[in-house]
Amino acid sequence: MKNKFRYVSFLLLLVLLLVPASSVHAQGSGPGDGSGRVIFGSNFTLKSGDTFEGDLVLFGGNVTIEEDATLKGNLVVIGGQVESNGLLDGDLVVVGGQVSLEKTAVVEGDVVTVGGQLQQEDGAEINGEVVNNVAPEIDIPNGRVPPVVPGVPSVPDVPSAPNINIDFNPFLSAGGIFFRAVVVAMLAMLIVVFLQPQMEQVSDAIVSQPLMSGVFGLAATVGGPIVILVASLIMIVTLILIPVAVVVLFLGSLLLALAWLFGVIALGYEVGERFTRSLNQTWAPVLTAGFGTFLVMLVGGAVGAIPCIGWVVPTLIGLVAVGAVAITRFGVRPVPVSVANVYTPPVDQSQIPPTS
Repeated sequence: MKNKFRYVSFLLLLVLLLVPASSVHAQGSGPGDGSGRVIFGSNFTLKSGDTFEGDLVLFGGNVTIEEDATLKGNLVVIGGQVESNGLLDGDLVVVGGQVSLEKTAVVEGDVVTVGGQLQQEDGAEINGEVVNNVAPEIDIPNGRVPPVVPGVPSVPDVPSAPNINIDFNPFLSAGGIFFRAVVVAMLAMLIVVFLQPQMEQVSDAIVSQPLMSGVFGLAATVGGPIVILVASLIMIVTLILIPVAVVVLFLGSLLLALAWLFGVIALGYEVGERFTRSLNQTWAPVLTAGFGTFLVMLVGGAVGAIPCIGWVVPTLIGLVAVGAVAITRFGVRPVPVSVANVYTPPVDQSQIPPTS
């Protein structure tokens, strides 16, 4: 038990150290590439017949391994549930969740639960060691006799909790929103160091021309992918230009994503500026951009979590952000200002008094 606890502690510490350097996925399903995967706040399903190679780590999500599916690696789930009907060729560690092994499930390694439950149906195989609710052991020095603990009276058996698969957890959803807000805020603090003038140009476009920015953003979001797709299809027909079509699709998607990110950060920079002015304070641009972007992402994510109508506000923010980036060419050119012609009536010369 003692060695097992040390093993679990080392594995969890290693996971936490590798999280910043690993690829973070908002959601996932399907086979891996052997490098492993770290997923925050979403569920993962390994379909029947698929094989996932590498370690899989989930924070606040559920894992489903269907029958005839194989996961070749270790599986670590923190704050979620595991339901397996397939083969797990590695160790299974669950912290604060439930494990349900169906009759066709096979686990080649150890199964360790910390603050959770294990349900194993008839036919499910565990070829390693099973440790439920592992806890650290206390070393007793040589020559010391441990105190005698009085016996605990027996209590009636408590029925096990039903295995309820919860697809939506408000706490996990809030954690995902907070995590995304922190990540984008950190990117804002980094970008403002190098591109502060360009960011100010984009924020001016959002404030002075919100309607124009929204129209351009709608055109870029809807029309841009259609144009890129048609051009790529034409290239694919020629066969020779298939690599060029793949590059065009990738660059177009990347450009649209960068435009959204830069526009949202510019909006956050403007929000941070107005917040500091309301407090009669002056912050460094790095702090202003980071704090404002954090507020925009946090509020937008919270509103977006509202069922049915929550998508409207984040969508409008995204369209305005992309449009402002488009009309300023990523902040390179100033905001176009349209000046209406003012009608000036003709002057009656007879009404002008003669000069002496």
